[in-house]
Amino acid sequence: MRSDDDADDPEVVTVGELLDRVGFDADDSVLTRRQAEVLALRERGLKQSAIANRLGTSRANVSSVESSARENVTKARETIAFAEALAAPVRVEIPAETDLYDVPGRVYDACDEAGVKVNRTAPELMKVVGDAAGDAVHGREVRRQLFVTVSSDGTVRVRQP
Repeated sequence: MRSDDDADDPEVVTVGELLDRVGFDADDSVLTRRQAEVLALRERGLKQSAIANRLGTSRANVSSVESSARENVTKARETIAFAEALAAPVRVEIPAETDLYDVPGRVYDACDEAGVKVNRTAPELMKVVGDAAGDAVHGREVRRQLFVTVSSDGTVRVRQP
């Protein structure tokens, strides 16, 4: 019999129990059941070799399944971001070579025009854009085109084409 302390031990909890706990349903997911199993076990700290032993497959297969799963998750996130951008009442294109200090003004102007309130100061907005843009922003220079969207509740999102 398992104790409550064992409930979080990846060696004791079955992968099916892990997926049940988070409500995984293969019919509603972009992940296959095997991809979900591998990700669940990796998130629990298991190495690929241990997962391979547990699932009765090779480490190379686990590596391939994990890579595909992470790619699917990235695509799903991008799809969600795209759908949110389409629905956002404020969409601002930030061209390459724009000074990061000019971004808040552009966003605030577009928000004023759409009647949307942004609950961020200019420095906070620059940080959000810089952090989300990654290497598309260097110092004060926007090196690649960005799209900033603001939802009706003021949530700011940044996407790269």
